[in-house]
Amino acid sequence: MSEAFYFTDPEGNGIELYWDRPREAWSWDGTTVVMDSLALPPQRYLEQHLTEDSVTGQRGAEAGVGHVHLQVGDVQSAQDFYVGTLGFEKTAGWHGQALFVSAGGYHHHMAMNVWNSRGAGPRRDTLGLGEVLIEVPAGDDVGALADRLRTAGVQSHHTGAELRFEDPWRNRIRVAVR
Repeated sequence: MSEAFYFTDPEGNGIELYWDRPREAWSWDGTTVVMDSLALPPQRYLEQHLTEDSVTGQRGAEAGVGHVHLQVGDVQSAQDFYVGTLGFEKTAGWHGQALFVSAGGYHHHMAMNVWNSRGAGPRRDTLGLGEVLIEVPAGDDVGALADRLRTAGVQSHHTGAELRFEDPWRNRIRVAVR
């Protein structure tokens, strides 16, 4: 579904630079996207793709955050919260170590993993990820999520325009209209 390179920033956050293959090239096993983790040699990739045309074509292109991986204490609790409470769709799992979720049939907008955090409780307020912004199409989506959080007993702050809350590991989430 994509090709990616992984880096670590100075604060220890993982950064993934990736390129999505066209959606029609993705493989699905029912509701689960087929993922693999195969080596992508950087030198070979650059030799195949780094051309003057590719560089020129990117000068005006926008880049953005396609998805975020969060460190959580356990995958089942993450699924209960992100799928059961927030309403994301589970698109894949990874050997009991990661959960991939999305909205609208994308391979994943968010993932939660235990690769550096298995068994962890709420995170301390330190350097690292400040907050995750989830953009939704309409204000009704923000209101519906506020209702689901209230029903689930999750504290939140709803201004009418946006919603702020924390997941079980104190990752700060903000939901606003795109």
